[in-house]
Amino acid sequence: MGLRLKFNLVLLIVFLVGLGVSGYVSYGLLVRNARDEVTRNAGLMMETALAIRGYTVSQVRPHLEMQLMRVFLPQSVPAFAATETLNELRKKHSEYFYKEATLNPTNPRNRATDWEADLVNQFRGQPTLKEMIGERDTPTGRALYIARPIQIGNPACLTCHSTPDAAPATMIKLYGSANGFGWKVNEIVGAQVVSVPMSLPLRNAQNAFYTFMASLVAIFVVVFVALNVMLSWMIVRPIARMSHAADQVSTGHFEIAELPEAGRDEIALLGRAFNRMRRSLQKAMQMIEGP
Repeated sequence: MGLRLKFNLVLLIVFLVGLGVSGYVSYGLLVRNARDEVTRNAGLMMETALAIRGYTVSQVRPHLEMQLMRVFLPQSVPAFAATETLNELRKKHSEYFYKEATLNPTNPRNRATDWEADLVNQFRGQPTLKEMIGERDTPTGRALYIARPIQIGNPACLTCHSTPDAAPATMIKLYGSANGFGWKVNEIVGAQVVSVPMSLPLRNAQNAFYTFMASLVAIFVVVFVALNVMLSWMIVRPIARMSHAADQVSTGHFEIAELPEAGRDEIALLGRAFNRMRRSLQKAMQMIEGP
């Protein structure tokens, strides 16, 4: 096995190990960053819904108090306002999802599906739990969700949700008297659920990973070629000349030219040492052979 082959094998092994380690670390980092980005987007969407709810309570509802005494306006309900606003967002970004999933809702569109009901029941079973983050498969791909409990903390909410007799007649006319009643103070009746797609950030992370790995391979190829040229020019060729010269001298052919001695590196030092040895050996042979 030649020197060049040994050098290239070691270089290739080192590269493959480095490529594997770099790939493992970089892929995990990119996927983690993509998931963090999705989590931030979901959190921002949740905070947007909470801001809309707060705005409805503090800025909209007070101006409708006189009208609300005569007729029920669903637009004055914080949950309705948040859902309607974010549904406008979904017209352009249908993969984003927001719902105030309720086990026994007044508005039928808020009724919890099976997986949403599981979230609500987890909150009901663990009253101290304030948030859940998880992943689920959707028709548009993998999605990350954030869920927070909906708890009846304001007794004023029971005006519309205690019994049908206590609720506004116009609300009963709009939604009926079969659902949305029997709620109690401090009861967890549902969950705010935000769902954000993971497919695009993960695809971007994978594309970044492939680009990074391709760049590493390209850099290795350039370095590999450059090192082989340097190895051939600075080491292999001088050593091959020394080997040929040593072979000639060993058979008594002293007429070959001396090796180049220019330079201060190890190859030049070896060349000077070889030339001294050649001259000494030539003189010794002359002395043995006599005049």
